[in-house]
Amino acid sequence: MNSNDPVDIERIFELLPHRYPFLLVDRVVDFQLEAPPRIRAYKNVTINEPFFQGHFPGHPVMPGVLILEAMAQAAGVLAHLAREADKSPSQLFYLVKIDKARFNRTVVPGDRVMFDVDQKRIMRGMGLYVARATVDDKPVASAELLCAARPDAQPGA
Repeated sequence: MNSNDPVDIERIFELLPHRYPFLLVDRVVDFQLEAPPRIRAYKNVTINEPFFQGHFPGHPVMPGVLILEAMAQAAGVLAHLAREADKSPSQLFYLVKIDKARFNRTVVPGDRVMFDVDQKRIMRGMGLYVARATVDDKPVASAELLCAARPDAQPGA
């Protein structure tokens, strides 16, 4: 796959096991598998999101933990695309650690959250990623994410 080809929702379904209401990546607009591996993806945030019913009624705000989860899912898509390119067997990746998490502003209905994730390193089945979320090129959140592969579990099944 050419890194200039967008990865649409049907392809994301093949790469990730997540489904509604927890699939938080709508599209990948760009990725690079050569060093340093990176990905750019987004989520369109609508008032129809189930979490807005309780977070917060009358003042809907996307929970920060879901922004972190969305960044981790973007990292997962990058990991799966890289494994496919290397012809490595498919594995399921779990988020095992979050460091340096920072939140700069709220995400509200109508926002398109862009996720930029860079792979820092991969070793012994674990990947370290630096992730940033923005809305209209303004920082929303950032974190370092550590993900671990579980070889006996298959994505998208």
